[in-house]
Amino acid sequence: MIKLKTKIWLEKNGKLIFGEGRFRILKEIERTNSINQAAANLHMSFRHAWSYINIIEKNLVVRLIDRRRGGKDGGGSHLTPQAKYIMKKFEKLNEVIKQFADKKFKEIFNEKF
Repeated sequence: MIKLKTKIWLEKNGKLIFGEGRFRILKEIERTNSINQAAANLHMSFRHAWSYINIIEKNLVVRLIDRRRGGKDGGGSHLTPQAKYIMKKFEKLNEVIKQFADKKFKEIFNEKF
């Protein structure tokens, strides 16, 4: 059976600012409360993950992560309400586009596949 696949991302001035990969970074930070651990779990360097976070924050003009340095009380990184809002909206957009694309695929190809 042939299936249609869709992929969306957000660009600004032709440059990627947010997509599935960056969404996964935020999701993993939410799960682990650590940028370092999230990066390791996603098989990327801390610096790489950090640069993606900075790109998103700069272009969307929002703070995504509340960061606390390590020490006797421990550190950690937590998503801001704005980050959770962006993630929720991105998930919804993905869902709506997938449903629309699947419907149109079936209409246009008329069950040929």
